[in-house]
Amino acid sequence: MREVVVGVGSAVAGLPTPDGAETVVLPLGPHHPSAHGALRLRLTVDGERIATCEPEVGFMHRGAEKLFEVRDYRQIIMLASRHDWVSGFSSELGVALVVERMLGIEVPVRAVWTRTLLAELTRALAGLAFLGGLPRELTGAVDPLPLFAERETLQDVVEEAAGGRVHLMITRIGGLLDDVPEGWLDRAAAAVVRVRERVTDVGGALLADQSFRDRTSGVGVLDRDTALAHGVTGAAARACGLDLDLRRDDPYLGYDELLAEGVLRIPTRSAGDAYARLELLHTQTLVALDLAAACIDRVHALPPGPVGVRLPKNLKAPEGAAYAWVESPIGANGYYLVSRGEKVPWRLKLRTASFGNISALPAMVTGGTVNDLVAVLASMCFVTGDIDR
Repeated sequence: MREVVVGVGSAVAGLPTPDGAETVVLPLGPHHPSAHGALRLRLTVDGERIATCEPEVGFMHRGAEKLFEVRDYRQIIMLASRHDWVSGFSSELGVALVVERMLGIEVPVRAVWTRTLLAELTRALAGLAFLGGLPRELTGAVDPLPLFAERETLQDVVEEAAGGRVHLMITRIGGLLDDVPEGWLDRAAAAVVRVRERVTDVGGALLADQSFRDRTSGVGVLDRDTALAHGVTGAAARACGLDLDLRRDDPYLGYDELLAEGVLRIPTRSAGDAYARLELLHTQTLVALDLAAACIDRVHALPPGPVGVRLPKNLKAPEGAAYAWVESPIGANGYYLVSRGEKVPWRLKLRTASFGNISALPAMVTGGTVNDLVAVLASMCFVTGDIDR
């Protein structure tokens, strides 16, 4: 056997060579739209078969949880948004929710529905990012990537509302920075309709492509018990029959009403392979666009009103602990806050979805081929910064 160090992204040169081992540095990537960081997989291969796989993480670790402890509650929202640059709004939202729970703040109804709308637009953007690069990676197509380019349609309206393009930074403790601009809801509705048509047509054609199905069917199978053992959440978990979604199971924002109205649907699959995960991600993106359209209607129907509450300049949380979690586009993100009555948290622990998802990788790829790694990694929906924090 020989040992192969597979680099996802950059920074794979100059690795140490173990004594007595034949080490080959094989730059694989960046094949994943959000994996432009230094994740390494230490593989032992027997021919083309993977005998062992050890994910090496921590190269992007910047100690966010320790940085939280020396910044006040308004400032930590900015830090929390940075570790997942595909769906930073979910991280902003999770911090705001746990602080609001600790302080007993009731957020204005207009902010609740606008937050829900932005959360689903972000979910659709993440789905387009993960699906957008697949034609080149899994079918060898050299044409432009229409789904990835279609993100710009949604990104433009999100940027108009929030001011930020990648990190929205519109979330505030107690609500939002400001209301959406006049006429924005109509522009957002038009963008949702356009993108939904494109996702239906282009995404459907991709899933029906025979070369795509050949590269993903039966590849990287994740069973339900393994997903539970590793804490896998999101589309990767639901694709193997693990029916978990916090929007339904522990509703927050406006999701309880959307569920009652039948707009919120939680699709699942049972095969657990790369094709099932990507097909589910496609369906999840369409559902997110349906939810965004429903939220636009709700905000349209609301009378003008505040989108935030007035807070003291020196904001302090009472002594105690609180926990909140959100269903991010990748999976379940948890936020455990411990306060000693000061203006900074004593402890704020993050539970990020990418860490659990990538920890299941060895069980999924062992026994498979090196060639299948691309399909497996592309279907697992992770962000390297979200692993390391």
